[in-house]
Amino acid sequence: MISDNIVKMLNEQIAKEMYAANLYLSMSSWCYENSFDGAGLFLFQHADEESGHAKKLITYLNETDSKVNIAQVAAPESQFSSLLDVFEKTYAHEQKITQSINDLVDFTLTNKDYPTFNFLQWYVSEQHEEEALFRGIVDKIKLIGSSGDGPYLADRFIKELASK
Repeated sequence: MISDNIVKMLNEQIAKEMYAANLYLSMSSWCYENSFDGAGLFLFQHADEESGHAKKLITYLNETDSKVNIAQVAAPESQFSSLLDVFEKTYAHEQKITQSINDLVDFTLTNKDYPTFNFLQWYVSEQHEEEALFRGIVDKIKLIGSSGDGPYLADRFIKELASK
């Protein structure tokens, strides 16, 4: 049986994952509006991944006969100043999600909820990959630069990531 506090925290994480999905959809739309079709595709696909993360949490709560509470999700930001701005914000957002997962993992371990602790290890690994991915994209956009063909080349690089 999962404690009420852990159920509450898992439900809060569902809302955070759904916010991330909406944020990436918003960012994807901004990219398409600004002719960054590769980044638009990448972020559109990534929004689906974030929704999957929420569904995985919902499934876990359902499997443990715990109450799922789907919370209202705040509207995400929709205006960005550049492709770099978009990906710096995705990287910062992923860092927040990592901290949230780490807090959840710590709480489950402290409260000796070993099944939930074990379940959350997938998220720990996933967040490591997410941070590395987005940090790498930010670094590549900075390396390529924002003048001349830089934005076009950055978008092509990101499009290649979407096809992997």
